Amino acid sequence: MLKCALLGFLNYVPATGYELKQFIDVSTSYFWHAKQSQIYTTLKKMEEEDLVSSRFEPQEGRPNRRVYTISQLGKDELLAWLEKPLNEIEKHKERLLLKMFFSARIGKEVVLSELHQQEILHKEQLLRYQNATKEVIDQFKNSTGLSRDAEFWEMTRRYGELYEQMNITWLREVISKLEKKND
Repeated sequence: MLKCALLGFLNYVPATGYELKQFIDVSTSYFWHAKQSQIYTTLKKMEEEDLVSSRFEPQEGRPNRRVYTISQLGKDELLAWLEKPLNEIEKHKERLLLKMFFSARIGKEVVLSELHQQEILHKEQLLRYQNATKEVIDQFKNSTGLSRDAEFWEMTRRYGELYEQMNITWLREVISKLEKKND
């Protein structure tokens, strides 16, 4: 999947591994993230598969930059991936839910403390979606002229916003229920 994400970004503009990490950090990191080392390893494999090519750009007083460009084969692979339907819901792991599943064994105050902390974190994430992430999308839209792409970026941002609102609603519901319990 990281390969597809990198192809997607390189389809917009040639970039270095460092720049790709920056793009991911300000856009997809809330639902698809990667470490810098994973990006460089994946780019190397992608170049071996002729999905991308690279060239070195000299920099004054600094090491040369390695800039990656998507090839036609890479564009074809990206398009094939985008057009292939997803036929199942992807399973994901939620540590909080796993802890909650087994939390009858610990004190109510410990559980409530965890839930209140999670509520704070989800509220902070919601604010990032509503402010910083929205601003990044607007900046990319205005600086690149990719208005159709920006519509899709906005759709994924909105998903994140609704996801956080759902988490906050659930947390408030569980907190309320536990606060009413006498044990």
